[in-house]
Amino acid sequence: MAIVYDKLMALDIPPREQTYEAKDCILYALGIGFGQDPMNEDELPFVYEKNLKVLPTMGTVLGHPGFWARNRDTGIDWVKVVNGEQGITLHRSLAGAGTVIGRMRIVEVIDKGAGKGALVFSERKITDKATGEPVATVTHTMFCRGDGGFGGPPREAPAPHEIPTRAPDAVCDFDTRPEAALIYRLSGDLNPLHSEPAVAKQAGYPRPIMHGLGNFGVAAHAVLKTFCNYDPKRLVSFASRFSAPVFPGETLRTEMWRDGMVVSFRSRVVERDVIAVNNGRAEVQP
Repeated sequence: MAIVYDKLMALDIPPREQTYEAKDCILYALGIGFGQDPMNEDELPFVYEKNLKVLPTMGTVLGHPGFWARNRDTGIDWVKVVNGEQGITLHRSLAGAGTVIGRMRIVEVIDKGAGKGALVFSERKITDKATGEPVATVTHTMFCRGDGGFGGPPREAPAPHEIPTRAPDAVCDFDTRPEAALIYRLSGDLNPLHSEPAVAKQAGYPRPIMHGLGNFGVAAHAVLKTFCNYDPKRLVSFASRFSAPVFPGETLRTEMWRDGMVVSFRSRVVERDVIAVNNGRAEVQP
């Protein structure tokens, strides 16, 4: 079975209605490492229902259609799928509870060639069910490592956001928990690549890896702490590429450059000195 371009572009993914509450917001924050220090009162509102704050990047898991690459007739070799890029733009701050509807569509599919994989671009618009008002727009690029050479029309992938060449303006380190992927998956991404050793080895990894969106959240934590004083209203958009896997328990060092309201960033695994999150761009309010 292989990707059929026209069929995948026309894939009908039903809207996903999701009701969430405070414990879901807390579980998401725990999954990306908040609350490791019980005396850290800056992080406490994200993992405690009293005066609850919601992380902007939680929008990436709301109204999610599930593991559609495996659950639908897509032609995609789902075992070899990894997250390539992710982005979110907030149209308003996330509430601590509510019901949202996510509507996802395939935007483009790029065939990189035999042995080079394929890129599947998608967009998900999240709206408030009660009012119909937009909440967030989520963009996603899925890297299908086993699906290149299916004969798709030639396309050029968009150029990534460039990282400044000067020294970083700020650096922030965060440890990941050894069980981080097992916690994060409870926010909706149940791909066994992040939990089952046998599936991870089948995909070419020595052990289960962190979710790309988990690393995305850790990088956002660094920007939120460094430039937003832990005020989620100030982080209005966040996007990055994923360039290498992270194994649970490793340390992510996020390097940041600020130019006006734009923060460029990348995150490297300290233990192996490899860049895992790259070409990052965040927009922060003053």
